Amino acid sequence: MKSFDNKKVLKTNFSNQNLNNNIFTDCFFENCDFSNVNLSNSKLNDCEFHYCNFSLTNFEKSRLQNIFFKECKFIGMQFFKINNFLLSFKFNNCLIDTCNFSYMTIKKTIFYECVIKRCDFNNTDLSEVSFQKSNLESSLFHNANLSKADFSEAINYSINPLTNKISKAKFSIPEVHSLLNFLDIIIK
Repeated sequence: MKSFDNKKVLKTNFSNQNLNNNIFTDCFFENCDFSNVNLSNSKLNDCEFHYCNFSLTNFEKSRLQNIFFKECKFIGMQFFKINNFLLSFKFNNCLIDTCNFSYMTIKKTIFYECVIKRCDFNNTDLSEVSFQKSNLESSLFHNANLSKADFSEAINYSINPLTNKISKAKFSIPEVHSLLNFLDIIIK
């Protein structure tokens, strides 16, 4: 297992490389391509990623603690395969497309101004998560715990209040009206 501490990496193409079983601590990556990279069984602590590509990246059994992603791209990622122990990450202005967060516990995670398209949040604990100003087009929420989640100024979400726990969640007008679509009622 290799250890990388306090590294600053700029404009590097790691695409298709095998970087599994490594430890990254206090590292900063900018404009790096991690597409199709194997980062399984790795430990990432206190790292930042800016403008990076994580298309089809494999984080299986990896531990991510205090990770910040800014303007990164995630396509086809299987987030549910990440080690859930002490998992903490934040997303700011990221594209997250066709990713799977099912069966995860990601309480208090921040997805700020993100485009979260066609993602699965099936049986996911999203309590106190912030989706502020995010676009959740075609993302699926089923049996999710959205208690105290913040959807302020979020758009294009489709959440069935009968199959998801939404107590004390925050929603903005006019998007909150989409919650009524599942109630078999007529509004005039």
